[in-house]
Amino acid sequence: MFNFFADPAAKQGDCFIITGSDYNHIVNVLRMKQGDEFLVSCEGVSSLCTLDLIDSESVYAKILEENFRSTELPIKIYLFQGLPKADKMELIIQKCVELGVYCLVPTEMRNCVVKLDEKKKKSKVSRWQAIAESAAKQSKRNIIPEVGDVLSYKQALNKIKELDLVLVPYENERGMAATKEALDKIRPGMSVGIIIGPEGGFDEGEIAEAAKAGGIAVSLGSRILRTETAAITAVSMCMLHTEMNAGE
Repeated sequence: MFNFFADPAAKQGDCFIITGSDYNHIVNVLRMKQGDEFLVSCEGVSSLCTLDLIDSESVYAKILEENFRSTELPIKIYLFQGLPKADKMELIIQKCVELGVYCLVPTEMRNCVVKLDEKKKKSKVSRWQAIAESAAKQSKRNIIPEVGDVLSYKQALNKIKELDLVLVPYENERGMAATKEALDKIRPGMSVGIIIGPEGGFDEGEIAEAAKAGGIAVSLGSRILRTETAAITAVSMCMLHTEMNAGE
């Protein structure tokens, strides 16, 4: 079943009025017909809808059932990702949105190979946000996760102070017992930060700075992971732990 996102202004009575690129996708790409069912997500709530009417510019989606399905985690995961090379960031965003991340924050770190000027930062964030939206549609998310502005490491550390728990996967941290202990601190309603280093890894000083800001160094296993693998693994750990323990 396809999923689309709508602004509150698009809701009129018991219908969502869909225009723009989603209209084109529904009518010209998917070639949906009257009576076809799909989801419309608005303000964090997904409604089951049926295609009621198509005119020259709009699709009218009649609401069959509100609050149809919740796919969001009971926690908010903030991923602070050290800027990687090439198109790795696109992969990280796509997969981590599928896994349930709430917000992704591109972060400049000392060992980042990639250096972006202000113009490139804006264009990259715009591109990354579009990827997040596409992944949110595919994975039936109730929200479109935000890709934040590119932050310096200092700015990122200031932001993590606002969160309830911050995990810092670090290749020199050994032992999964400490990782399990950190994951066991997660409770519904919490905001959980994850800081992932770039290809060159964390500078030792950055680990110390993260610890001062409240970050907990954890291990992701005995193997050295690439930055994109580390991000996906860390988010997966938090997702699985949260959903497996949701009933406790």
